[in-house]
Amino acid sequence: MLDAALIKECADPSLTPAIVEKFVMAVGSGDPLAVTVKSGDRLILVPKATSTEEAMAIVRQYAGQAVVRVGLTQFPAGVGVKQASDLKPDLVDACDNLRKGTTMFAKVLRIVAKWYGNPASKEVFPQIFEDAIYAWKTGEFEGVGVFRAEDPGKAVDVPQPSEEKIPAEEENAEPRPREGEPETAQDVGRAGIRIDLSRIGDQR
Repeated sequence: MLDAALIKECADPSLTPAIVEKFVMAVGSGDPLAVTVKSGDRLILVPKATSTEEAMAIVRQYAGQAVVRVGLTQFPAGVGVKQASDLKPDLVDACDNLRKGTTMFAKVLRIVAKWYGNPASKEVFPQIFEDAIYAWKTGEFEGVGVFRAEDPGKAVDVPQPSEEKIPAEEENAEPRPREGEPETAQDVGRAGIRIDLSRIGDQR
């Protein structure tokens, strides 16, 4: 469980503390130096980082060649990066990673909520949350690349439950395939977003 003081100081204020905890439990790691590297559906084993320098060396080694996720929130390394040198150590700082991750997840929630028509009913929140977690893991929602998509805006109000309680069956459930979506597409989607830094230095 995340430290309450860390959540209060660092997490996006538009998310309740309980939602922040559930988000990190669903997608993240208890280790702020955690680095996960995937190529397609294959997990690449990397040495466990014991310092910021070691973690960033792994990130820089694989970014642009594989899917790299870092820190408490398993934030996708490379979002908003134009040059490899832009990959900064704050990616693996616990507070900065939580801030970046929750701010991005709040945007993903707004994207999903907008797709649902911004429902006012809190009973819809478990499905919105589930789909937002799926989008975070895959990088896409209904064909939209959520990490690079435009934020629908702060005016979109995601109906978080007052008790911050997501039913256990919803919390741990696999995302349901959407109508017309084959299982194979689901399997491919779970591999994670591929960060393409191949155009670093390209002036176009």
